[in-house]
Amino acid sequence: MRRALSLITLVAALMASPAFAAGHGGGDAKPDKKTNDPGTKVDMPFLIAPMNKDGVLLGYAYISPKVIGTSSSAVLAVREKLAFVQDAFVRDVNAAPISAPGDPTQVDRALLTRRLTADLQKVLGPGKVAKVYFGDDTAADPGIQFSPLHPTQTPVPAALVDETAPPAETKPAKTADATHH
Repeated sequence: MRRALSLITLVAALMASPAFAAGHGGGDAKPDKKTNDPGTKVDMPFLIAPMNKDGVLLGYAYISPKVIGTSSSAVLAVREKLAFVQDAFVRDVNAAPISAPGDPTQVDRALLTRRLTADLQKVLGPGKVAKVYFGDDTAADPGIQFSPLHPTQTPVPAALVDETAPPAETKPAKTADATHH
């Protein structure tokens, strides 16, 4: 009985170990070493990119880039040179259009990914970046949002507009000769 209890305790301890909790113990899925290692993601500062059509500014794309390094030492290099990387990103998105063909209000994600990856390689050297993506890389958080320069305003229905404000309450004025001795 004591031996069975010891065996159950051992199995429970192994299942609760950090390796199992991180997804490395059990299951058939093999994690991608380049994108799933802890500490290899860097949230970059936001980018604001102009969106133009025929030389006319339509608005701005707000971009939330993320970088996955190939190792924790590569991530340290990204963080050490963050200002230089951000400068390269800003210069890049302002130098040439990033809009999708046929729709100047949409960002060509594949084009932007290639260009930002090339910027990272220029600043850091090759072999340091495994992936560049935006937001959470999901439909719920695509990491890129277009904001028009002159948004249209929706007119307010007349029934919702207060034509007259209620009269202000008047309070009696205090006199100087009130009960002060």
